[in-house]
Amino acid sequence: MAHVKIVYASRTGETEAIANLIAEGVRISGHEATVVEAKTVKKAQELEDCDALVLGSATYHGEMMESMKTLLFLVEKADLEGKVGAAFGAFGWSGEAPERIFNTMLKIYKMKMVRGPLTLKSSLLEGGIQMAQQYGRDVISAMGA
Repeated sequence: MAHVKIVYASRTGETEAIANLIAEGVRISGHEATVVEAKTVKKAQELEDCDALVLGSATYHGEMMESMKTLLFLVEKADLEGKVGAAFGAFGWSGEAPERIFNTMLKIYKMKMVRGPLTLKSSLLEGGIQMAQQYGRDVISAMGA
């Protein structure tokens, strides 16, 4: 059984909701998922005990949340090269944060990334629940699990 760790930074609770839906998709696939708020992660090693890492942040005024920025610097110290990674986030007007997280995971951490970042205005709009659950299943597929 694979273990996926999903770490999020949310402003209004929407990115947290998406994180939980991605976790549902992982669990529907028969695997284990842990959802953690970014500001609670204190050591890079806390992120190494998983088979895949999914990071998400809301976009606010064109930027990712401060707790996710801090986490990305911390994650550089973790040994994640070659592990499956994915990025997601909620946004109001623009959605830069998931793309920036995705590129950091791909280019700096050298992770094996899932198709592209998941960017939703809301989990409740335009099939967002199904898209977020499918993203969790896509993480499992990328692992070959």
